[in-house]
Amino acid sequence: MRPRELLARWLSRQIPAEAQAWLDKSAAQVRSSGKDADLYLAVSLVTRKVGKADLMLTEADLRDASTSRNGWDPRQWSADQAARVMLILELESDPSRLARGLEQLCNTADVGEQAAFYRGLPLYPEQPRYVARATEGLRTNMKAVFEAIAHRNPYPSEQFPELAWNQMVLKALFVGALLWPIVGLDSRANPELARMLCDYAHERWSAGRPVSPELWRCVGLYASGTMLQDLERVLKKGTEPERAAAALALHASREPAAAALLEREPAMTKSLARGDLSWEQIVAPH
Repeated sequence: MRPRELLARWLSRQIPAEAQAWLDKSAAQVRSSGKDADLYLAVSLVTRKVGKADLMLTEADLRDASTSRNGWDPRQWSADQAARVMLILELESDPSRLARGLEQLCNTADVGEQAAFYRGLPLYPEQPRYVARATEGLRTNMKAVFEAIAHRNPYPSEQFPELAWNQMVLKALFVGALLWPIVGLDSRANPELARMLCDYAHERWSAGRPVSPELWRCVGLYASGTMLQDLERVLKKGTEPERAAAALALHASREPAAAALLEREPAMTKSLARGDLSWEQIVAPH
C-alpha cells in the first residue's frame, strides 16, 4: 500500500465522519482541478477540520509504513500532519506541480505546517529535488521544525551531501536536540564530522558548559591523536554517562592507543565485552 493510502486509512479510523467527508472531497478536488489554489486552501483548513490529535498507530501500522517506504517512521505524527501530507501526495503523479505547491506552502507556513511538510520529505516523488528546501528548513531557530527534518526521517541520510549532513548533526547539539533519533547517525559518521564535534566540545569546555555524551558517538570510529586525548579527559573527569560514552567511543576506534586507554578501566571493558554498555542505555528514553 502506498504512503498516501496508508495515511488515508489511518485518518479514517479516528477522525469524525464530517471531517472525513471534508477530507475526501478536498483530496478529490486537489487531485482533479489542476488549480494550485485548491491545495493551498485545503491545507490551510486542515487543523480546523481534522484537529491536532496524535495519529493513533499500532505496531502493525508502523510495520506497514516501513514496508511502504523503507525508513518511514510516523510514530510521532499528528492527525493534521498526516492530512496535510496526504493532500500534498494527491499530486504525486505530477511531481513538478507537487514541488511547486510544496515550495509555496513552505514559504507561507506556520510552525505546525512546516513540521508537517518536512516530515513528509521521504514520501514525495523525485527525492533529490528537495535537498535545497530541506537544508533551508534546517536553518530555522524553531526546534520543532528542525526535528521534523532531523528526527525519525530517512531523507537527510539518503540525500544530504556530507557538508549538509555534518552541519545538521552539529546544529542538533547546538539547539539541544537528541542525536539518537537521527536516521543513519552511525552509517554517515565521517572524519570531518568527528573533527567538527571535537572543536565544538572544546568550545563548550572553554565556556564552562557541559557536553552531551551523544557527541562522542560520531567521534569514536575516527578518533586519533588529540581526539583520543579528548576522550581520555572525558573518561577521567566526566559524569558516569559521559564516561560510558567515552568508553563506547574508544571501543569503536581502530587505534591501538584507544584500546590502551580502555585497559585502564577494567570494569567498563568487561561491560563492553558482555554487551552491557550501549548508546541506547546512555541516551535513549526508557
